[in-house]
Amino acid sequence: MSDNIDRAFVRIVDGEVHMRRLAGAKASRPLLLLHASPGSSRSLIPLMRALGQETDCPDLIAPDTPGNGDSFAPTSENPDIAWFAGALMRLLDRMGIKQADLYGAHTGARIACEAAALHPDRFANVIFDGIGDYAPDLRALLLERYAPEQTPDDYGRHLIWAFNFVRDQALHFPYFERDPAHRLMSRSVPDAAELHAATLEVLKGLTSYHKPYRAAFAYEARTRMPDIAIPALLLSATNELPTLRAATQMLCERLPDGEVVALGPTPAEKARAILSFVNRRDAPSPAPSNPRT
Repeated sequence: MSDNIDRAFVRIVDGEVHMRRLAGAKASRPLLLLHASPGSSRSLIPLMRALGQETDCPDLIAPDTPGNGDSFAPTSENPDIAWFAGALMRLLDRMGIKQADLYGAHTGARIACEAAALHPDRFANVIFDGIGDYAPDLRALLLERYAPEQTPDDYGRHLIWAFNFVRDQALHFPYFERDPAHRLMSRSVPDAAELHAATLEVLKGLTSYHKPYRAAFAYEARTRMPDIAIPALLLSATNELPTLRAATQMLCERLPDGEVVALGPTPAEKARAILSFVNRRDAPSPAPSNPRT
């Protein structure tokens, strides 16, 4: 089952949404998976496969965020995270999904945050993977330099840019600060095949990839966390960006019902943590015993 990942398109009023799907072994509400920037739901394939190995895996749905992968591009020049959350809700309505569990990574985590805050009746649980706020000076720098607008170039320079953009993200954060202080020591550089595949995903959204990126950088999760009424889990993986790991506990304290789990970098560890949280939160509370009289 773990390799039976299907691909599909669903049309909403804005355009076509591309997604990856995996039928689970457990008949329950689906788990929506929202990917990180700048790629697509392709980056979630390892996690989907790891989830699919578990006997209690529900149906998995991983859409490409508008502006990324094979989904439509937003027509607005500056859509905010609330717009992306709205597009997600339009997708759920079109698919007839009344309630789901929700997982998001990085940009996807910010979309999940806003969607969960706005629509607590549509989600039972939410899992954040790599969410945090940046200091004002860093946020301004990221908005200015991290995701420059791109167009196809007569001499193919956009192809070279996309490859280096993907590679450099594994080396430094921000990727354009190429000094030892910004080196990512906890991450390995992807091999040539992975760099090629990830570069192709960026090229698909070449002229629109910056829109979800900039929306994510501008979003302040800490101001929205108190509005999330459903159970929330924050994953803190050993290979996460130090700035995001450092913010995990602070954000958890702003959640009405939140918890943090520390884990290693593998998809299998994330899959077990996600399903353990969802299943534990779904389990009925034991009935209180009657005191003896």
